[in-house]
Amino acid sequence: VQLQASGGGLVQAGGSLRLSCAASGLTFSSYSMAWFRQAPGKEREFVAAIRWSGGGTTYYVDSVKGRFTISRDNAKNTVYLQMNSLKPEDTAVYYCAAGRVLTSTRSTPKAYNYWGQGTQVTVSS
Repeated sequence: VQLQASGGGLVQAGGSLRLSCAASGLTFSSYSMAWFRQAPGKEREFVAAIRWSGGGTTYYVDSVKGRFTISRDNAKNTVYLQMNSLKPEDTAVYYCAAGRVLTSTRSTPKAYNYWGQGTQVTVSS
């Protein structure tokens, strides 16, 4: 299984980025997908998740609600994270993850079986 994240970069506050995560080696449509992030000196933090079933229900951490949108294209085995109105506190390495997770554990890193390599997002003030 391989998850390849891309799309990170340097952007000014208020700007936008779209992250992509291409998956291979798994039945993509059968997995919930998520984005986590980790800033220097901090623990890995849940950002957003999209279920494999139930019409692709989405979940977000409160700090990104209304600014970030997670989506998936099962035909392309890809999950996206559209990030708008970026803030300096969004600066982190962003990781995509795949797992057969329960709703109750969707924000828990240990619930996910597979991880991408991470992509750096830096937001300047």
